[in-house]
Amino acid sequence: MDPNNKVLLTREGLEELKREYNQLTRVKRPETVQRLSDARELGDLSENSEYAAAKQDLAFIDGRILELEEIIHGAKLISGNHTKSQVDIGCKVILHINGKKEEYMLVGEWEADPKEKKISQESPLGKALMGKKVGDRVEVEAPAGKVIYKILGIE
Repeated sequence: MDPNNKVLLTREGLEELKREYNQLTRVKRPETVQRLSDARELGDLSENSEYAAAKQDLAFIDGRILELEEIIHGAKLISGNHTKSQVDIGCKVILHINGKKEEYMLVGEWEADPKEKKISQESPLGKALMGKKVGDRVEVEAPAGKVIYKILGIE
């Protein structure tokens, strides 16, 4: 990870990553190490599918632990002190689209979750919204064509 390219996270997003890290280091990794040890005791490792699966799981867990350590260590918290006069990371944006009101939260890319209506500032909609004000319209190119959003509110 480039040290000049900090990972932007809300306080909630950072806490979620810390919970995942603790779950991996305190529960899942020890369980997987035990599975690996138990499988090793079964004998012939060349035909032992449980040993191979546990070894693969451990490699994945260790990789995720290293990734989380790097993210948590280099994270830059998004302040909740935005002015609400213009769209910025960490704010909720109420939009009018196709006759409906939609509410999105602008977050860093590690927290983005479209199902939860959390969009990254790097997404096409996120980029279009950054710096805009209530009443502004933004156009976003979508697979079905251009979509026009009107900003109704910023929280």
